[in-house]
Amino acid sequence: MAVHGFDLGGRVAIVTGGSRGLGRSIVMGLAQAGADLVIASRKLDNCKAVAEEVETTTGRQALPVACHVGHWDDLEELVDAAYGRFGKADVLVNNAGMSPLYPDLLSVTEELYDKVFAVNLKGPFRLSVLVGTRMVEQGGGSIVSLSSIGSLRPYGGIVPYAAAKAGLNAMTVGLADAFGPTVRVNCVVPGSFATDVVQHWDEATKRGAAERPALKRIGEPDEIVGAVLYFASDASSYTTGALLRVDGGAV
Repeated sequence: MAVHGFDLGGRVAIVTGGSRGLGRSIVMGLAQAGADLVIASRKLDNCKAVAEEVETTTGRQALPVACHVGHWDDLEELVDAAYGRFGKADVLVNNAGMSPLYPDLLSVTEELYDKVFAVNLKGPFRLSVLVGTRMVEQGGGSIVSLSSIGSLRPYGGIVPYAAAKAGLNAMTVGLADAFGPTVRVNCVVPGSFATDVVQHWDEATKRGAAERPALKRIGEPDEIVGAVLYFASDASSYTTGALLRVDGGAV
């Protein structure tokens, strides 16, 4: 496949959780590949800042939208805003997620459990259905979700999160079947990355995260972009229902 297979010129991408961390890196990477962006997160001011950076540094158009992915109705408003501005969506990146810490399993309340599943699984399902259905009607598109290595190797400190992300893995395969053959649905499975979340880890957790992978370090946010760009672009034209680990060789 020629390098131009990664070109996203003339395409529109929606990225949830796009104002910081992995999401911000993904937004900038897609824009540099030629896509116009819809940048969604809970805080509009943060989205506006990234949208301004996209337009200033890449010349692409960027629409900031306030959206809580765990709220069903917010997702319909996000889709309406995206299609109202650009008339289409060629790429959807389900990046928004949350993994709250808890001291022990008995401390996990029903509210926390439901919130984790709402953001990590319910939201991506609803948004994928809304956008994927329109993609089928327009004749094609690519949906990319970000899971977690915890979905494949869960441990006691992330049980609800790991379960929700495992559901996202299964959903990826199911939606690939539902929206095929015109719309592709794939999933990136990240390991530990140096985002805001890591700042809340204690030193022992940070050391463990750096020592476990074969590459013996935590990833940098920009190192997720290549995998997302692969799935978003024609470079992966014969790939759907796939899970791609980007975890430094976690064992």
